Amino acid sequence: MKVTVVGAGAVGATCAENIARKQLVEEVVLLDIKEGLAEGKAMDMMQCATLTGFDTKIIGSSNDYAATADSSVVVITSGIPRKPGMTREDLIGTNAGIVKTVTENILKYSPNTILVVISNPMDTMTYLSAKSSGLPKERIIGMGGILDSSRFKFRLSEAIGCSPNDVQGMVIGGHGDTTMIPLIQHATYNSSPVTNYLTPEQQAYVVQETMVGGATLTKLIGTSAWYAPGAAGAFLVESIVRDQKKLFSSCVYLDGEYGQSDICIGVPVVVGKNGWEKIIEFDLSADEKEKFNASAEAVRKMNSVLVDMKMV
Repeated sequence: MKVTVVGAGAVGATCAENIARKQLVEEVVLLDIKEGLAEGKAMDMMQCATLTGFDTKIIGSSNDYAATADSSVVVITSGIPRKPGMTREDLIGTNAGIVKTVTENILKYSPNTILVVISNPMDTMTYLSAKSSGLPKERIIGMGGILDSSRFKFRLSEAIGCSPNDVQGMVIGGHGDTTMIPLIQHATYNSSPVTNYLTPEQQAYVVQETMVGGATLTKLIGTSAWYAPGAAGAFLVESIVRDQKKLFSSCVYLDGEYGQSDICIGVPVVVGKNGWEKIIEFDLSADEKEKFNASAEAVRKMNSVLVDMKMV
């Protein structure tokens, strides 16, 4: 089995490395438009094989999509990263053209692949792929909710003073600083509601820090984060190729679920070998429903730019 990661930048390379170290597939193809970049990073990773004990073959390619042929899953990370002061929305003009071109070229060689979209603004880029690819909606998944939920669980564990692995929590809605919805009333610490351990003030702090998690890192390191986004992409790929049927938040195309249609946005989904297999509708409170609808409206506003650009 083969997985392709398009974009050999920090996120793409980290995603490819995580896939290789987990030995999820026999072959990983890392592709980039910049001459030599993917080949160099692939070689660097392969020189880790005897040090970290993996047998996955990693191949680098400079813009030769033939190398990606028959990929079961393709992860799209292409595009410019955020800089301090930029929103994910600021990226749409540049990244939309890149993602559409990548999608078209990938499908020439892997017409039955599953697309995993990481490029920002992620909800809008996932929608672009869904509308322009012709693939069944179940075979297009945006990664954002997995990353946001991981950041949520980190902040919860930090506030409680426990291991992140003892916390369960999910973020739904748009993958944006003002559109994501950390479901704190649904979060648990070893099956016990986290609200039993945190004051209302602490809960509000966790929610706020989760929502600005990406911006916080961009300010600290001067560009978009890459370790957690890359790992989140690999985590999603793992559920697909190993048919794990894990339940987590991902950006998928809605057709009436949660009261929304013709939109890609983060909701709880079961993911297996065929892509996303089932949307789980949580029993949201009136406040959570209101926030979700507001988030959807913000995502639609971003999507309207694609219409103006004649991309969809």
